[in-house]
Amino acid sequence: MKRLFFSILLISLFTASAFAQDNADLEKEKELVKKVITSAYQEGISNKGDVEAVRQGFHPGFNIIGVNKNNSLWKYPIYSWIESVEQKIKDGKYPPEEKITFKYPLIDITEKAAMAKVQYFKGSKHVYTDYLSLYKFKEGWKIVNKIYWQHEENK
Repeated sequence: MKRLFFSILLISLFTASAFAQDNADLEKEKELVKKVITSAYQEGISNKGDVEAVRQGFHPGFNIIGVNKNNSLWKYPIYSWIESVEQKIKDGKYPPEEKITFKYPLIDITEKAAMAKVQYFKGSKHVYTDYLSLYKFKEGWKIVNKIYWQHEENK
């Protein structure tokens, strides 16, 4: 009976330890996802115009996908977004008058694929809710896709 109890105790401890390690690894990956989004998108595109940070955090095949009033999809590739940032730099539009901040109500990761729900604030106004898709490559997490919702009061 003592052996059975001891065996069950060891299995329980081993399982709890493995779960804690898996959970710690997952939390570390979530922080890495937040870091790339913050660096490339919040700071790189929205607040600083740091084109190098944008290139490091976004995959070259990235697209924003939106829906127009006719229910047709449109795409906006990262190279066009970078051109827009470079033009804003030339026009002296960085830093913006109101700082952009993000909240992260959800980050979900399965192996090397992730999805982040990001609340985009301009000052205190909630302007967009973004859904970003990411993949983990050899060099780290990259943002590969974005769909979004623009909140009515901000249109």
